[in-house]
Amino acid sequence: MSAQIVEGKSIAASVYAELKREIPELMHKTGRRPVLVSVYVGSNPAIEVYIRSQNRIARALGIEYRWYHLPDNADEREVLRRLHQLNTDPEVTGVILQLPLPSHLRRSVLVNAINPTKDVDGTHPENVGSVLIGEMRVGSCTALAVMRLLDATGIDMEGKEAVIVGHSELVGKPVSLMLLDRLATVTICHIATAKRGLLAEHVRRAEILVVAVGSPEVIRGEWVRPGAVVIDVGINQVGTRVVGDVEFAPAQERAAFMTPVPGGVGPVTVSMLMQNTVKAFRAQVSKGREAEFGVNRTE
Repeated sequence: MSAQIVEGKSIAASVYAELKREIPELMHKTGRRPVLVSVYVGSNPAIEVYIRSQNRIARALGIEYRWYHLPDNADEREVLRRLHQLNTDPEVTGVILQLPLPSHLRRSVLVNAINPTKDVDGTHPENVGSVLIGEMRVGSCTALAVMRLLDATGIDMEGKEAVIVGHSELVGKPVSLMLLDRLATVTICHIATAKRGLLAEHVRRAEILVVAVGSPEVIRGEWVRPGAVVIDVGINQVGTRVVGDVEFAPAQERAAFMTPVPGGVGPVTVSMLMQNTVKAFRAQVSKGREAEFGVNRTE
């Protein structure tokens, strides 16, 4: 058996096709276009490549893309001032804070400062909390990408053994909540699981395996359960090679479906950012109309 490769580019293309139909309609109705703003602190070539990619895709869809670059030595107050300006700018639809940040800046403080209605990366506590209670407004882009890739396989997640390796706020935790919402049986593994020597045992049970730890080929292919669906979120540079968190070739011989690295989760993550931006735009327009006509909705 050789796994069917789940190509992220084709899934992203289908998302963009939907947005290309929706955005002109929204612009015609509102007389405005969505505006996505990226805030980037420091100097990181990988982030700059990502920003250029976001800019190119956004503009192709009809979304205006702006980005603000602050120097390495920018202090927290300076970044907070910029975020406050964007929060109060009625033209701005969505704000994304590019990660990682320089070490002297506190991610939690800055992420929490973004207006949750403009948090198109889905990392503000209010938006994370909405996932917890099953009323998701805007989800983590990478977590949404994982779920979109799983949906593309056609797997029925109800009752399936789902194992997530990695418990980050951006991927592991939100994916676990989204899988629970689909009634999967979810196990989260992390550094302490590996320290106890139990990682392989858990991975071997997984009918759905999601790996997001940023450690090259940490999951041995021989651990993968035959017929499993494997979503590899990791992307690691090893010499001249780019590899995932899963040992690809032997895992491919055992899995039913598997995402490639690169070309799997990454393209879909960017498409989810654009989808979140349009979703935020719709919500903001709707709220503006309610205010205009004196509607007072209590939730």
